[in-house]
Amino acid sequence: MSDEVPWLTREQLRAWMKLVAVMELLPAALDQQLQRDADLTHFDYMVIAMLSETEGRTLRMSALASATNASLPRLSHVVSRLEKRGLVSRCPSADDRRATDVRLTDAGYALIVDAAPDHVRTARAFVIDALSDEQVEALDGITRSLLERLDPEGRFAAVTYPRDDDDTAICEARLTGRSPGRDAPLQ
Repeated sequence: MSDEVPWLTREQLRAWMKLVAVMELLPAALDQQLQRDADLTHFDYMVIAMLSETEGRTLRMSALASATNASLPRLSHVVSRLEKRGLVSRCPSADDRRATDVRLTDAGYALIVDAAPDHVRTARAFVIDALSDEQVEALDGITRSLLERLDPEGRFAAVTYPRDDDDTAICEARLTGRSPGRDAPLQ
């Protein structure tokens, strides 16, 4: 006995295929701009951006992997490349000598500060400026619904990117693996 496949309606298929096209084209466009202007991939940029927004510009490798949705082997490879360029450094964690922290260097911080304006212009050109304010609000709601299914624990930092002071504490807690206002690790 086989299960009946809930095939997509014509309208659902049209929306799905457009989403697939955006998922293919947008990362390539972002990578192209960042490669040209900063010699970074979009993933490199995400790693550096996550580090740039944390206290001391330092994160435990496992927290950085979670915040960027990367496996530890993938992140280790990227961190090695960034380390060779002098953009990040690795050191044993002060809290747990078995763990490794990644720290954004001054050169890495200068690069992200320099790269951010053109990256924002590119994001605006391809996404934000193509939409009305109402569509941006709808996009926020749509992506929130999708992320609740894809990342129910909210591990990927973009899910909880701070919008106000209350969100900042939550985001910082997720990035550092600590509860807001406490020293206990998040579960």
